Order: sequence, then structure tokens, then C-alpha cells
Amino acid sequence: MAEMRWYALRPRDPADPRWPLPETPQVSLKAEDETDARRRFAQAYPSEPFGTPGQPLPNRGAGSYEGDEDALLVDETEAPPAPEA
Repeated sequence: MAEMRWYALRPRDPADPRWPLPETPQVSLKAEDETDARRRFAQAYPSEPFGTPGQPLPNRGAGSYEGDEDALLVDETEAPPAPEA
């Protein structure tokens, strides 16, 4: 098994309405590679599964980056600082 590394994920456009944490510019998580980081992000922040009544497409609801790989930037990074108590 490969050693897990830290990845920072953020939207290419800071105003992207799909970003699930508007007050947080990026999310850091551990993953095996960039593809695994995207998968883990999608698991942690799932979209509304079926879009809207006017556009009922599976996995295309609010927050979904599926099929739009260029909209979500993934970069290897250092471990984030520990949260302050």
C-alpha cells in the first residue's frame, strides 16, 4: 500500500456555487493520489443526488464536480496545522 500524502482541494473559481464550504477556501485530506483525493472529497461532500426537478440528472445536483474535473484543483501539500483547542 502506498504511503498516504496530503492533498489540498479547492475550486478553480472561488465563487463556484458547488463548493460545499463557502467560508473555507480549501479542504486538505489524506489520499493515495490525486484521483483518490477527488474520490474521498466526493464521499465527504456528496452532492444533492438528482439535481433539480428541471434537471433531474443522477449525481449532478448542487455540489457535484463529477464530469467537471477542471473545476476542482488538487495539489499535493503539507499536513495542515493541528486545530486550536
